Amino acid sequence: MKIKALLVLGAGLLGVFAGQADDMARDAIKDRIKPVGQIHVAGAQAQTAAASGPRSGADVFKSSCFACHGTGVMGAPKAGDAAGWNDRIAKGMDTLLNHAINGFNAMPPKGTCGNCSDEEIKAAIEHMIEGL
Repeated sequence: MKIKALLVLGAGLLGVFAGQADDMARDAIKDRIKPVGQIHVAGAQAQTAAASGPRSGADVFKSSCFACHGTGVMGAPKAGDAAGWNDRIAKGMDTLLNHAINGFNAMPPKGTCGNCSDEEIKAAIEHMIEGL
């Protein structure tokens, strides 16, 4: 009888220690795979944007869109280039805006303007297709 009680007690203690070891192992794994840093895009500070109010489409284009849409890198349509934009414009502003906000093909979500509001992204699109 005493042996059974000792075995049950021993098994219970082993279960407790195993559970704690599992929790510690999970914590150790989480610590090992956590990001080692963060990416900072120069000029992309939410405080600056909030303090200065909404930026114009031209300002957003110059600071965040020009690198790709000014040069046509990776197939990005160049600002003011009707041939590059006509098929996209035909899909409608809602589609253009959705692609710009959520990312499309090689373009990441919001391009390089992670702190832009949806309205600022729309203004940048309107700036790029203005006069087409």
